Amino acid sequence: MQNAMTVDVEDYFQVSAFENIIDRKNWTKLPCRVEQNTDRTLELFAEHNARATFFMLGWVAERYPALVHRIVDAGHELASHGYAHVRVTQQDPKEFREDVLRTRKLLEDTASTSVIGYRAASYSIGRHNLWAHEVLAEVGYRYSSSIYPIYHDLYGMPEAPRFAFYTHQDRLLEIPVSTMKLAGRKLPCGGGGYFRLFPYYWSRWALRRVNHQDGKPCVFYFHPWEIDPQQPRIPGINLKTRVRHYLNLNRMQERLACLLRDFQWGRMDQVFLEQQK
Repeated sequence: MQNAMTVDVEDYFQVSAFENIIDRKNWTKLPCRVEQNTDRTLELFAEHNARATFFMLGWVAERYPALVHRIVDAGHELASHGYAHVRVTQQDPKEFREDVLRTRKLLEDTASTSVIGYRAASYSIGRHNLWAHEVLAEVGYRYSSSIYPIYHDLYGMPEAPRFAFYTHQDRLLEIPVSTMKLAGRKLPCGGGGYFRLFPYYWSRWALRRVNHQDGKPCVFYFHPWEIDPQQPRIPGINLKTRVRHYLNLNRMQERLACLLRDFQWGRMDQVFLEQQK
């Protein structure tokens, strides 16, 4: 079964956990590592003949247009991650509409390709702002991957379906990151910090369970900064944030290589939309 590999293209200092420590107006003062880390990601995918969807910040695309071209030229899908990693919970409908329109136009003008997918910063669409689905559908996006159907202190909508579902009058497909069901609970198994926290064999077992027991494709995600153990350390963060961000960065690339060998990976649009044509 072909699964969907996704990459949230943002730099180490742009994560939501640092937003109270690093002001966005100071982003340009920090050493950027997103281009070199995304290039390493592209090399890794090429080695394993894998295709993926890159959810890219408009801020990154604006500064590294050549990187956008390398992603598209390698056969990957380009999708929107918003302009500056502002969570939807911090926007009203007008601000959100302007953000998703601005970012899509920037990406499409840069890459000369259509952008139909969107992922909210920190999976920040949930029960209290489902109006965002209506906005995405109205402005022409075909799918979103912005709801994580788990409980988390920063995000999550546990009551949401585990697998892709249509929303807003069946005009938009919401594609959650993968979870597995065990003892009646939804457990995350689709990447991010959980992939770095748990042993690789646990993630492999859980993803295979989704493929074989549920009969569904998996959705996996990670960030380019997660394969960069040499990234600058951010001072002034608490212990929980430090552990979440820096845990096992030195093991991430090796684990990704195992994942790319053990499963078949493709783009979101091809895994979830082309099969419905």
